[in-house]
Amino acid sequence: MKPILVQSAVPRELKLLVTSLAESSCNVGGIFPTNEGFIGGNRIICCAGGIGKANAASAATSLIERSQPKLIVITGCGGAYPGSGLSVGDMAVATDEIFGDDGVIAPDGWIDLKEMDLALLNEGGRSWYNTVPLARLETEKAMQLADSHGVQLVRGRFVTVSSCSGTKARGVELQRRCQAVCENMEGAAVALTALRYGIPCVEIRGISNLVEDRDISRWNIGQAVENVQRFIIKLITELGKY
Repeated sequence: MKPILVQSAVPRELKLLVTSLAESSCNVGGIFPTNEGFIGGNRIICCAGGIGKANAASAATSLIERSQPKLIVITGCGGAYPGSGLSVGDMAVATDEIFGDDGVIAPDGWIDLKEMDLALLNEGGRSWYNTVPLARLETEKAMQLADSHGVQLVRGRFVTVSSCSGTKARGVELQRRCQAVCENMEGAAVALTALRYGIPCVEIRGISNLVEDRDISRWNIGQAVENVQRFIIKLITELGKY
């Protein structure tokens, strides 16, 4: 049975999922340790691959090569942009992931990879630049599940950055340029890796903070990661033997 890979940055973002695994085991033999087991008839592999794009892509590649997953679920927390309609503790699901700071900051403004003619991936006559699509079917299933349970789930574009936005002005800039709802530090790297291997990928994050002038007293990482893990457990269960 091919597994579903659930990948986050840090173990805290997977703790509830790991404790929910039936027939669970811990695999520390690989480069990236995993917890494995079953949820809703599906074999699950959980991995906290590390912070940032380099760690995320390395972990995804290693686990894809080792386990050949049929679906990748990216999860963790994220910061919501102004005007997104999201509050701390809410959840968001990605339609696309955007490499938000891959390009050039020029005197006349931002130049993205497409304008630079530098594709991140060329395959089958198509090219992908800053924007990477997420799996439409699984994203729609997540929205339907949220609707049926009366859960707030906002669908929109996510931005992956190397430097998180610590000011409201920076958040407004990225939201306007990317037309996105939230940001994180890993999603686009995993999504691009999944696309390269032809594996469907869905990303669901809990909102830990608003992108504003940095004030960690207003954050709630615990609530964000607990809410989103509970939802992902429901989603995997609803998928049945996917």
